[in-house]
Amino acid sequence: MTEIRFRSDIDVELVDHLGGDHSIVRAARVSSGTAGTPEKDRGLLNMLARDRHGSPFESVVLQLKVECPIFTAREWFRHRVGSFSETSGRYKVLEPDFYVPSFNRPLRQVGKPGAYSFEKGDYKQVHVARAEHRRMANEAWDSYQFMLGQGIAREVARDALPLNLYTSFLWTVNLRAVMNFLSLRWAHEKSTVPTFPLYEIQQGAMQVEKHAAAVAPTAMEMFNAHGRVAP
Repeated sequence: MTEIRFRSDIDVELVDHLGGDHSIVRAARVSSGTAGTPEKDRGLLNMLARDRHGSPFESVVLQLKVECPIFTAREWFRHRVGSFSETSGRYKVLEPDFYVPSFNRPLRQVGKPGAYSFEKGDYKQVHVARAEHRRMANEAWDSYQFMLGQGIAREVARDALPLNLYTSFLWTVNLRAVMNFLSLRWAHEKSTVPTFPLYEIQQGAMQVEKHAAAVAPTAMEMFNAHGRVAP
């Protein structure tokens, strides 16, 4: 019997990228045919972010590999401005990796829809949440393995698996769309537009931003300087 693994992390890896700050500057200067210095290029990136001239930012493309629970992936896939390729439970036997809330994950919903916040749970709530995630994962995995052993197709057997099963996908996305994602999925202290992201997707967004900043550091600096609003 395959041993189940329990995790609380979201993992984002930069697999490949095209372009950087220079690509944005080059695309922006096409319209005027002018050349620039490093200082002027920096000023141009500042102006593009400040005044929300967005199309030059599409010149940078990132390809990211994401590992997260299915319920997080479903929210991620709502960002239809990128391209997704996900691991298929029809074509391979899935891995027994399941998400359990970390001890720091907020558990209590306080308020009403549209005006609520999430707060940490008490000792009992934390341990109940973690124990129930583990219990149901164990039962579901046993059912999955049993059906596979009976010759039932993978695409049918997988139906017994819960939303806290980990999935992985490649996300190919341009920098402008990354900025839009970050503006919605990270309640950052520099954000000028309020957002209320799912806890787990925010953990992923933090890693996405780290990779984006490595590829186009000046562009991401200007994104932060102007309120984290996508151009």
